[in-house]
Amino acid sequence: MPAALSRTARRRLLQVSAVLLVLAGLLVWWLAPFGPTKPSGHITFSTGVPSGVYQRYGKLLQQSLGRDLPDVSITLENSEGSQQNLARLASGEADFTVAAADAVAQYQRDRRPGFEKLRGVARLYDDYVQVVVPKGSPVETVSDLRGLRVGVGQPGSGVRLIADRMLAAAGLTPDVDIVPVSAGIDTMPGLMEERKLDAFFWSGGLPTMAVQDLSERLPIRLVPLDTSLVDSLHDVGGSTRFYRSATIPGDAYSLAQSGNPVDTVAVANILVTTEDADPDLVEGITRTVIASRDGIGNQVHPAQLVDLRTAIYTEPLPLHEGARRYYRSVKP
Repeated sequence: MPAALSRTARRRLLQVSAVLLVLAGLLVWWLAPFGPTKPSGHITFSTGVPSGVYQRYGKLLQQSLGRDLPDVSITLENSEGSQQNLARLASGEADFTVAAADAVAQYQRDRRPGFEKLRGVARLYDDYVQVVVPKGSPVETVSDLRGLRVGVGQPGSGVRLIADRMLAAAGLTPDVDIVPVSAGIDTMPGLMEERKLDAFFWSGGLPTMAVQDLSERLPIRLVPLDTSLVDSLHDVGGSTRFYRSATIPGDAYSLAQSGNPVDTVAVANILVTTEDADPDLVEGITRTVIASRDGIGNQVHPAQLVDLRTAIYTEPLPLHEGARRYYRSVKP
């Protein structure tokens, strides 16, 4: 009899232990945070020249990410532009950046170091090519720049890439037929005010504050870029296929345009990372990019054009898995 009671007691003890283990598991599950662990650590974001749209967008995105991903610290690094941004990303000097699609495609076409590691996060807004001259300038087309002092952007910028191509499409050899001045949007307006530049190229979102501010200090205008230039660019093939005809609205620079629209060339910008980036981090950053559109757009107008419906199209780059995860989660 005592032995039988002992076996019964042992069975009941085992049953009670099993129930307690189940309850303990449920309690742990209940108390654990829902969803994936929030990313943490440090990232470097390569932006652009001071006073350019890349830099202003980067600063405001940094603030939004600070609220959404409080355990991630972010350092912003100024750069010459798209070409330098991609080189930094591929070398590991930066973790995220913004670059124009034509610069990305050229980086791939040239098979530069690390090109195969690049991944898209989101298509952002379009850059518009802006050829700025003093209001009284005789320049009416790009071909009229022959013999003049022309700001063509810094060597590592997307501006330099597109300026050289626009000049070539207009029948000019960049290093022979003009006097090229290597300068960024942070210095070109001042050089024009000092009469050290006859014209300058800029490729950026609308409006670019440096151009806006210049128009308030100096009478300027924008040189139209007609569709024949786009056709000539497309004839080159390769990465030039990312250029499209576009129009700068008449109210982009009211003083420089007198309310008149100006024909130009546009190219999309892409938020870029590498295949090695943590998927949870990329998913979180993608979410913030979309969610912060209106807040950032109130201060940087081009950001208003970030759109969930088009953000997924990061050609020529494949989507990073973290970005893909986010877009799937919000798919209707």
